[in-house]
Amino acid sequence: MQDEDIHAGPARPPGFRRTVPPGDTLERDVCGHCGFVDYRNPKVIVGSVVRAAGLVLLCRRAIEPRRGFWTLPAGYLELGETAEDGARREAREEANADIRLRGLLAVYSIPRIGQVQLIYRAALAGGVAPGPESLEVALLRPDEIPWRDLAFPSVAWALRQDAEVEAGRASGPFGNPDGETGDRFAPGASGL
Repeated sequence: MQDEDIHAGPARPPGFRRTVPPGDTLERDVCGHCGFVDYRNPKVIVGSVVRAAGLVLLCRRAIEPRRGFWTLPAGYLELGETAEDGARREAREEANADIRLRGLLAVYSIPRIGQVQLIYRAALAGGVAPGPESLEVALLRPDEIPWRDLAFPSVAWALRQDAEVEAGRASGPFGNPDGETGDRFAPGASGL
């Protein structure tokens, strides 16, 4: 779900200079020949907290970043795809899971890496098996969630917020927890 720091992004293309384009308020890379503005905007991530009979679906990542750590089925939204279709596709790709979306759980902002994450609540509509981006998949009871081995802070946020909805203590959609930007896990971070 998360990638490298956006501030260490690609080098400026030859012929481009850093300037504020006419009518804009921020410095951007602008082509000195034709005036093309190279806008660098956030990427959209889509995924879901998938439940089946009180169990939660997690995937152990087979790819970097955070290979070997647990995550939700989630990834980049593709061009021409709705956010909902993207969440369903990611569940199929990562866990061979067919899911029924039950509504938007949260919208997270991770500015350090230029991401906006749309996380849905979903119900499993069949079996699961690892896809090419997962070493393994598991349906876990809430007390079995490997909190210290979660890949990203937003995975922990989504799991906690989904548990609040399941228990009837809150309703979404949620956002980042107060003061959290998704930069790193706090030392000693734990579950519910």
